[in-house]
Amino acid sequence: MAAENHSTVTEFILGGLTHRPELQLPLFLLFLGIYTVTMVGNLGMITLIGLNTQLHTPMYFFLSNLSLVDLCYSSVITPKMLINFVSQRNLISYVGCMSQLYFFLVFVIAECYMLTVMAYDRYVAICHPLLYNIIMSPALCSLLVAFVYAMGLIGSTIETGLMLKLNYCEVLISHYFCDILPLMKLSCSSTYDVEMAVFFLAGFNIVVTSLTVLISYAFILSSILRISSTEGRSKAFSTCSSHFAAVGLFYGSTAFMYLKPSTASSLAQENVASVFYTTVIPMLNPLIYSLRNKEVKAALDKTLKRKLF
Repeated sequence: MAAENHSTVTEFILGGLTHRPELQLPLFLLFLGIYTVTMVGNLGMITLIGLNTQLHTPMYFFLSNLSLVDLCYSSVITPKMLINFVSQRNLISYVGCMSQLYFFLVFVIAECYMLTVMAYDRYVAICHPLLYNIIMSPALCSLLVAFVYAMGLIGSTIETGLMLKLNYCEVLISHYFCDILPLMKLSCSSTYDVEMAVFFLAGFNIVVTSLTVLISYAFILSSILRISSTEGRSKAFSTCSSHFAAVGLFYGSTAFMYLKPSTASSLAQENVASVFYTTVIPMLNPLIYSLRNKEVKAALDKTLKRKLF
């Protein structure tokens, strides 16, 4: 009886992004470039914020943690994907697969809540500027970040625990990493309860955090429109536009993947959506925040001049 509660599969085969051999090398080079930019961009953002005291504010504290989350969850997926592009057989052990799933979920859930915390920070800054330093105290900022990582760990533990209860009879994962939906398709036991639980957990994380972000930005937009001067409105909007762009990209792709029936889209569409939020968005976030942020660009110029001269 004990054996029936565990999968007899010891390893999986990752289907990858394509079966066309002529595309393996170009895709390897493309994603190697993306991962390099992701590493340099996010590590650079963390280092830049750490080195410049003018960036030691709540907004940049959260931004450095967002860069850390982006760096980690991209690193959970991309190195294995790069290896698979140049390997004959794209094997991953059962333990390795479940570990990849666990850490991916930790960081992707943490990303949801980190973006939500950053939206709340912008709400306080725009709507209650005189109380900003009092409300966003170092103690509260640390507590919010701890909450973000705790939600990632709790959500990932629940969802991965549900996946561990399934029996797997097939070994070919029609995906380039171990994600929930492709793994459920390999189970020879009923996945209805697990699918419903995962749907509601993912829905809770995505809907609650996205609604919080939308409500925060509704108040922010209302406050910006009440600013009399054009310059004041432009300055207020510029502090939020980068974050709003990052939020839109992330929630759009994750909602497409998880808030739908498992048969509602093709494998190609799912691969495009998952590539976008697992590899492209972690690369874009530091670019969005650096290219659209005068304080970051000024800090970068100051740091480069200090190091070079």
